[in-house]
Parts: sequence; C-alpha cells; structure tokens
Amino acid sequence: MKLCIAEKPSVAREIAKILGANLKRNGYFEGNGYFVSWTFGHLCTLNEPHDYKKDFKRWQINHLPIIPEKFGIKLKDNQGIAQQFAVIEELVGKSEMVINCGDAGQEGELIQRWVLQKAKCKIPVKRLWISSLTNEAIKEGFSNLKPSENFDNLYAAGSLRAIGDWLLGFNATRLYTLKYGGYKQLLSIGRVQTPTLALIVNRQKEMDNFKPEKYWELTTIYKETVFSSVKLKYKTIEEAQAVIDDIKEKEFEITDFTIKKGKEHPPKLFDLTSLQVEANKKFNFSADQTLKVIQSLYEKKLTSYPRVDTTYLPDDVYPKVEAILKKLTPYKEFIDPLLKKKIRKSKKVFDDKKVTDHHAIIPTGNYPEHLNQNEKLVYDLVSRHFIAAFMPDAQISNTTVLGKVEKVKFSANGKQILEPGWRVIFPKKSNAQDKILPHFEKGEKGPHLPSVLEKNTTPPKAYTEATLLRAMETAGKHVTKEALREAMKENGIGRPSTRAGIIETLFNRHYIERQRKNLVPTKTGIELIGVIENELLKSPELTGVWEKKLREIEKGEYEPAKFMEELKAMVSELVNTVKQSRVARTIAHEVVEEKVVKKSTSEILCPKCKVGKIVKGKSSFGCVNFKNCDFKVPFEIDGKKVTTKKLKELCVG
Repeated sequence: MKLCIAEKPSVAREIAKILGANLKRNGYFEGNGYFVSWTFGHLCTLNEPHDYKKDFKRWQINHLPIIPEKFGIKLKDNQGIAQQFAVIEELVGKSEMVINCGDAGQEGELIQRWVLQKAKCKIPVKRLWISSLTNEAIKEGFSNLKPSENFDNLYAAGSLRAIGDWLLGFNATRLYTLKYGGYKQLLSIGRVQTPTLALIVNRQKEMDNFKPEKYWELTTIYKETVFSSVKLKYKTIEEAQAVIDDIKEKEFEITDFTIKKGKEHPPKLFDLTSLQVEANKKFNFSADQTLKVIQSLYEKKLTSYPRVDTTYLPDDVYPKVEAILKKLTPYKEFIDPLLKKKIRKSKKVFDDKKVTDHHAIIPTGNYPEHLNQNEKLVYDLVSRHFIAAFMPDAQISNTTVLGKVEKVKFSANGKQILEPGWRVIFPKKSNAQDKILPHFEKGEKGPHLPSVLEKNTTPPKAYTEATLLRAMETAGKHVTKEALREAMKENGIGRPSTRAGIIETLFNRHYIERQRKNLVPTKTGIELIGVIENELLKSPELTGVWEKKLREIEKGEYEPAKFMEELKAMVSELVNTVKQSRVARTIAHEVVEEKVVKKSTSEILCPKCKVGKIVKGKSSFGCVNFKNCDFKVPFEIDGKKVTTKKLKELCVG
C-alpha cells in the first residue's frame, strides 16, 4: 500500500476520489492500493523551553539565553491532533511508500516532514508537487512524482525559519518582558513582527514631528490651458508676486509642442502580495482576509496555488492558456476576440528565469459556482488580470507643451487614450492627467492670466495595509518602480504567506489599531519600539538580510549550519547586551477598551479575533472590537436577509 498525506481533509477527499480510494475509514480513505490521510495544518511544533529543562517553565532572566543543543519537535497539545497523528503513525507502519501531498511550498514541506519525523518513517517518500487542485493537475502530478530529496533545501529553510523565530521569540520576549514589562505586561518580540511594528511607529513619529511649511506655485492660463511654472516652489509670496508683476503684461510664447504616441502594457499577473494590495485598495480587505479568500478559491479548484512571490508564468503554461480562456465564460465578450488569432506571448508574462516553485496566481478555468461575495470579488480580480495579459497594449498619446514669458518657463502635459486595448476589461478610472490639450504652434504668442497658489508641504501618510505590505516587501524602502521592487523581493521581511499573519499578530497584541484604513501604533507599541536599542530587532533592512539568507538556503546557495551558528550568536549577543543595559524604564500596562454597543445582535463570538462579540452596525454585522478587527457580514447575501441563525452559521462554520 502507498500512503498519501494531504494537508487538509478536503484536499485528501479530492485526491482519494482521483486515486479510487473510495472506502471511508476513521481518519483516512482506502482503496486501489492507497491509503489517503491528512493533517490539520501543523500537527507538530518545536519543543518549548521547559521540554528541555523543567526549570525553564519559570521566567527568570538568569536562564537566558535559552539555546538548546539540538531542537526537538512534539505533537501539539490537542486531543483531535493526537488521534489523527495516531492514524498516520499506524498507516506509515502498514505502507511501503509515503507520498507527501502537502501544500507545495516551504510551510507545507515543513508540516509534512515533521509529521513523518515524529512517526519515525523509514520507508521511501515521494513528493506530489502541483500548482492547482484541478483533477487534471492532480493526475499530472501523480504521473510525475518527485524524489523527496529534491526538496531537502526547502525543508532546511523552513526548519531554520521556525528555529530562528523560536530562538528570537522565546528569548527576546522573556528578556524584554522581565526587564521592561509592567504589571502583567507581556512584551512580544518577533523576528518579523518587531521590525514591522517599527515601520509603523517610525512613520507615526515622522507625522507627529512634521512641521508644515508654506510655499507658493506660479501658474498661468493660456488658451484655456493651465500651465505650471517649471520652478515648482517659491519660498515667499513676495518672490512669487514679483514674478507675476513682471510678466502679467507680457505675452506668453509657445516654445515647443510635442505629441508622442506610446503604449501601455497590461498590468502584471498577481503574486500574493500584489493581490492583497489590490484587494485592500479596492475592497478594503485586510491582508488576512484576502489570503483566506484566495486560499478558499484554490481549494475550490478555481485558482492556482496562492502563496507565491512571482508575477510570471513558465513557458510550459503557454500551451494551456487557450483552454483556460475558453472556459472563462463569464468574460466571453473579452475573450472571443483573443481566440480569433494566435494567443499573445509576452516576456512580461512568460519568463522561466523568474519562476521558482510556483507561477503567478491565475484562474484554472473551472466555472465559479457557489461563491460568496468576497470570493466573487477576488476571483474577478484574478480573472481580469489573467485575460488582460493576452490583450493588446493600450495605444496612448502623450502631449507636452512648453512655453515662456521672458525668462520664466512653463509647461503643460496631457494624455489621450487612442486605442484602449486591455483597458476595456477594467472599469474606467477618472484621471486628472488623462486630458486632451488643444493644438499649439511653436512660436505662437498671446495674452495670458498668471496667478499664485499658496500651498503647504504635507506630512508622510500613515500606512494602510496595502502600503505596509509593499514596505515589508522592500524592507522598508520607498520603491515605486515595479522592476526595482521585483529585484528587492529577496530582501523583503517575512514571506508573502506570512505577512498577513504578522499584521494580525500586531493587532492581537494591541500594538497597532485601525483608524479608518490607516494603521497607527498604540501607546504600548510606541513604547516597546522605544525601549529596544538593538537595531537588528527593529531594522527592516537588517531583517531582510536574514530573509535573503533563508532564500539562499532554499536554493542551496548558503550553508544551513552557518546560518544556525549566526542565529545563536545573534541571540546570545542580544541577551547579554540587554542584561547589561542600565536603561531604567517600565512599559505601562495598557488596558484595551472595547466599545460597548447596546443593541447586541447575539452572543456570537467573532470568528476572526476570538475576542469581540458580533453586533449590528449601520450597514453590516461586525465585531464589537472594531478598532482591532475588521470582520464584517453584510445584512443581505445574494438578495436574502441574514438572520441570526444564518449569522451564527457564517461565524461558526
């Protein structure tokens, strides 16, 4: 018998159907020479400090640093997990081979390897590596099983990531809590969590310390067109007014009129971060919400594997594009013209060198049925970006007009969409720059109407989840150019699959809160960053270096043993430095108050934060803990009112 182990019961069920393992047993399926069982995500976890030494159960600063000689794993303390592991352990003993069917990524590899290690698996192991859960993809994957050894580096990177988080998390959290924590104040420190918090705190400080400065801009109107002075800022009103007085009676002259035709390429396909950014901008979804929705679409066989950090497809996907497009019947009006000629193949979409384990997120072509509203919105985003990738470029016209009055130079710019191309598949956006300018002749002159605008310098903007995700992706550097952002991904903090969880942790620890779409630090969050003197703990750039090394380990380009020694040395140095610090301060215990809503809908506990109760708001049901949790349910779903019974089903189920 061959034992297949999936990461979830639902995935195991699909695999069992395809393999013909149709007999349902307690904790597995059986049939046609296969056992098909499953985990519930992480069944195992790293040992806790007291598992190595009982004295470590008590938090004492003289115990630190806690650095085990060898790291061990254990089952999570849960009866259901223990029962399912016992099933897997028994099946391993009855099988001749294991097929690892976990999610095809670093975390999926770690989950499965730890379970097999705990089960003392000695039989051969193969790896099912697929990018979608369609029947075709699963069948193709089973016909091309890979040796488990091919993924040893992936496992090493995942294992060291977990160990690094353990070493820093346990030691730094105990260290700062014991040294600086007030009454019952736990100070949670994390390898990615803390530099992310530092980004938000530092941005808040920049905003608080910002002092606006006045400046003046000079504009003039000629032929009903507004021209701006090439010198953008004048420091005093007197300086600007002197220029106005000098030029107002003189003629405006056109010195250059240029029309350049150009192209706008379709937007890139989605990786997880760009999808989370777009969903936050358009629908105000949190990163965690978007991750859960796209994971659900993947498990429903509607989209490809979501936890990816590339926006490209490999060349071997190109032959499948036409078949996928034909199945996207809700978008028939856009697809039919594409199918009348050869499907476009662009280097901006297909590039083997920029695809590692998985390609960009795309639809599988399966028809989207029985989706909730959030799933419909995200599926639509993914599908439209996929279709747009094969549509013609938009043809545009950029107009630049230069003028002058004496020595004072002015300019105006305009843009016109000549052929919309891929733009037709996206709702039209109004853009102030998309304006058509009248025709001008070089050398023409005429009267004009100059004026001065008083303005103020503006403070930096607070982070939203969208801008914070981008900042995490680029280790805190402000990067707007897409190509440069792609190049910096290796030095980003966290992985695409973990960033949403990091942000949620900051909310749950009450280190940050939402103010509309903005993320702002709490008093505790600000004080925590203030007390941390070690730059490695709070520097996004330095943490990004560690992320880069983990990626190099995954590629076989960095020695795991060397990384482990660096981890231990870093933690030891950190602990010793803080122990010796003479900084005497205590972070006050902050009581987080929830807003009490008198008209409570029910006693239903919020399924997201597990803290607040669900209440009726002005436009939807939501969590009473609204400052830290954005869980919402509309009053109507698919035209039907949401009853208390239905609300409970949605929250519990």
